[in-house]
Amino acid sequence: MKKVIVGMSTCGLSAGSRKAYDRLGELLSGHPGAFELSGSGCIGMCYREPLVEVRENGRRVIYGGVTPELAERIFREDILGGRVIEEHVALDIEGNKEIRGTESERLRPQVRIVLRNCGLIDPELIDEYEGAGGYQALRKALLEMTPEEIIKEIKDSGLRGRGGAGFPTGLKWSFAASQQARPKYIVCNADEGDPGAFMDRSVLEGDPHSVIEGMIVAARAIGASKGYVYCRAEYPMAIKRLTIALNAALSKGYIGKNILGSGFDFDIVIKQGAGAFVCGEETALFQSIEGKRGMPRIRPPFPAEKGLWRKPTNNNNVETYANVPWIITNGAAAYAAYGTEKSRGTKVFALAGKVVCGGLAEVPMGLPINDLVFKIGGGIKDGREFKAVQMGGPSGGCIPASLGATPVDFESIPATGAIMGSGGMVVMDDQTCMVEMARFFLDFTQNESCGKCTFCRIGTRRMLEILTRITRGEGVPEDIEKLKSLGNRIREASLCGLGQTAPNPVLTTLQYFYEEYEAHIKEKRCPAANCAALVDFLVDSAKCVGCGLCAKSCPADAITGERKSAYVIDTVKCVKCGKCVTVCAFNAVYKK
Repeated sequence: MKKVIVGMSTCGLSAGSRKAYDRLGELLSGHPGAFELSGSGCIGMCYREPLVEVRENGRRVIYGGVTPELAERIFREDILGGRVIEEHVALDIEGNKEIRGTESERLRPQVRIVLRNCGLIDPELIDEYEGAGGYQALRKALLEMTPEEIIKEIKDSGLRGRGGAGFPTGLKWSFAASQQARPKYIVCNADEGDPGAFMDRSVLEGDPHSVIEGMIVAARAIGASKGYVYCRAEYPMAIKRLTIALNAALSKGYIGKNILGSGFDFDIVIKQGAGAFVCGEETALFQSIEGKRGMPRIRPPFPAEKGLWRKPTNNNNVETYANVPWIITNGAAAYAAYGTEKSRGTKVFALAGKVVCGGLAEVPMGLPINDLVFKIGGGIKDGREFKAVQMGGPSGGCIPASLGATPVDFESIPATGAIMGSGGMVVMDDQTCMVEMARFFLDFTQNESCGKCTFCRIGTRRMLEILTRITRGEGVPEDIEKLKSLGNRIREASLCGLGQTAPNPVLTTLQYFYEEYEAHIKEKRCPAANCAALVDFLVDSAKCVGCGLCAKSCPADAITGERKSAYVIDTVKCVKCGKCVTVCAFNAVYKK
């Protein structure tokens, strides 16, 4: 039986996969019992959505950019006729070795452990997860291993927390396991508040059972009796599929009382967050679960001793837990074979920004930044120059293209002044103003500051005020030292990790793009022609065909001219809204 699979994650649905799914459903309904239609999560190729896969006899043909019209062709020519439509094939996979198609070069450098089932199974069917080896790790952990052996296996694998800090996971589990107080809790941080990050959402949408299974194994290891998945309410698809998965796991006896006859009891509930960035910090997250305002607590005591409800608690993020079943099933040595000496395994990254092929990629630790941007990401849009990449979100830092050979691991990235964070990578080209980029991220962290500590609450506001002045052409030379001084003090004196890392985008752009700050302050010029207050909009008379569309769209009546003659922009009247650039089909309007 041929199986037809449509990508039905958030990225697929946003691109129109529902229409393709419905059309295929209509066509396949005329052949009852002959074909199977189902949905799947994100395979990582968000830039090629909607995706439709035709699977038969171990061969997977994945079509990209599937419209309802193309879906009809796929039905007629491939599903019924058995002829692959080569010009629309994104991936053609036979078994585990042969990979062809336009996207094959981007897939080959990847190693899928966390994403092993995403795009492969229907996330709403527990039978498909079990068919892919799901819950075998749980059986092994509960029926064949002691808690001490589980922790040792995770330690030996070298798995480090994938939420940003990179703390050794097995060691963290051992701290909670050594506590005598009861009850104990397992928490999964699925808050994922970084702009440009969507790794955790995609895993929960595409393979929620892997996270659930990892949490149960962790609970067995530390002796926890209850778990919480803290997921932001802005992830409705993730919450829906996680809910379905939890209900299915309960019905199968994987959670609840006396799991698999082992005598071990464990329950999991979902707590929806309200989208506060600070609740990505674990102690603030605990406060939110407890029904309080999400604000960080002073440490020590640490969560392993007094976390949720002041009881021993282990907190990891979605990606960390999703690794656990694979490690238990395949062994610590198999996992440790990937990556570097101090950064074992793989890492999932979300590629966003000015990269051609935005989406998800899972690669062995230690892969250079350039490989992620060019080999997997397809390079920079419109053939422009690679300028920098922001890693770690607002808490991270900006790494220039000159450091593109830097390996992506827990040692090399911090050496640049950035952090790996949870895996968001925002790629920037030569049209990006680094001062404005720093201002953008600081504006985000300033708005999201919980306000508990003075340095974060007031310090980030003062830095934001300075950056805003600079982008308006009102900066003074003394502003540079003020930014550095404020940034270092905020780093040293803020209570939580989010406050301590808030100045990173500013300090790293000062380190690597100092000349752009000087141009803004001394020359009152934005080298990237991006800061509206420092640029003028002009018309290239050689390119202008005199269509007059720019004049019609100008809200300030700043554009004048006659039909079939070059138009002119009055820079005094111009409000720099950029509408003229958007509507011009001949690239005749430019910024200077």
